[in-house]
Amino acid sequence: MAVEVVMPKLGMAMKEGTVAFWNKQVGDSVEKGEAIASVNSEKIEIDVESPTEGTVLKITVPEGQGVPPGTVICYIGNPSEEVITNEASVEENKPQIEMKEAQRTDELHESSTLPISRDDARVKISPVARKMAQTANLELENIQGTGPGGRITKEDVEEAIKSSHSPEATPEKKEGNIVNPVQLEAKGNQVPVSGMRKVIAARMQDSLRNSAQLTITMKVDVTDLIALQKQVASVIQKRTEAKLTVTDFVARAVVLSLKEHPQMNSAYIEDTIHFFDHIHLGIAVALEKGLVVPVIQHAESCTILELSKKSKELAARARQGQLTSEEMQGSTFTISNLGSYGVEHFTPILNPPEAGILGIGAAFDTPVYIDEELKIRRILPLSLTFDHRVLDGAPASTFLRTVKQYLEEPLTMLL
Repeated sequence: MAVEVVMPKLGMAMKEGTVAFWNKQVGDSVEKGEAIASVNSEKIEIDVESPTEGTVLKITVPEGQGVPPGTVICYIGNPSEEVITNEASVEENKPQIEMKEAQRTDELHESSTLPISRDDARVKISPVARKMAQTANLELENIQGTGPGGRITKEDVEEAIKSSHSPEATPEKKEGNIVNPVQLEAKGNQVPVSGMRKVIAARMQDSLRNSAQLTITMKVDVTDLIALQKQVASVIQKRTEAKLTVTDFVARAVVLSLKEHPQMNSAYIEDTIHFFDHIHLGIAVALEKGLVVPVIQHAESCTILELSKKSKELAARARQGQLTSEEMQGSTFTISNLGSYGVEHFTPILNPPEAGILGIGAAFDTPVYIDEELKIRRILPLSLTFDHRVLDGAPASTFLRTVKQYLEEPLTMLL
């Protein structure tokens, strides 16, 4: 009997998952544990592995289509085996599927008038790459695919566009109007927004639209902190095999400051300010395809070593695509670090519905007068974005000044 492969549930809050692309097609043989498709939810993208050895008999969910978790996306079995599906379930979902297919067809017609031939439909190519190829009037059979199984990727199409002489790449006249070649070139490189990028775009736009955001900055002298970091490095690494970073110290300073200034550990929800009983600290992690914010739950009960360990574990799991949806929810305050990219000051956007987010910039050496003596000190720039509906500039500045005090007196964070 054919084995059903279903859309996995990537967290309790997941309502829909999307098949990003298929690594295998109908008729292809698969090994147990082999990746057959890539699927994503709002925040996570993972590979779906084959639960058994066999042949892909039927694909029921095409690329780019979203379905609820638990929905059968394909069947795997013996090559001669007949697939028996639940007809009632198929008929029940048919109108929705047909409507989505019709909508995608309309979108394709709007973006390009080039029809897809039967041969093109059988070419292994991602949806984004297909759309780019259509816009650039490229023949799919002339594009060399470098993806799994010869699949044509976006990069393959971009390379083909560079080496081709598409009519859209040169100016032409239409009814007396000169077509702008820059616009034509931009059109050929359009990429539909989907998956994680689409979610991030929606959340950031919603954050700016539905809150009154203001950013203030402050410079912190972390010369003594870095000296302490070096002093305890060997002892900590010998006992715990851990390494404390400047970000770890900032995280600890933020947690201690939030305990002193609970108004910053709050959220504006439906004309009510909600004060949180616990501190759930979000640490932004940059990924190749976007940004995720894993959360350290009950950070107020963690030592600096525990904060360091948990943040590194969550960051590693994030980069491996192993975070659960629950591990990225419930944060009450967020830290974002762009210092490693050489950025000094920036304006972080609130992670709704939080009232505050702290941006960490790149530390730099600068001459400072101390008791009429000129010395070189290490300065760390901090940027605090807060929701002006929740608190005003004075209390927000007081919170940031408390963070500064802890960082400039680092021993107080170890007591």
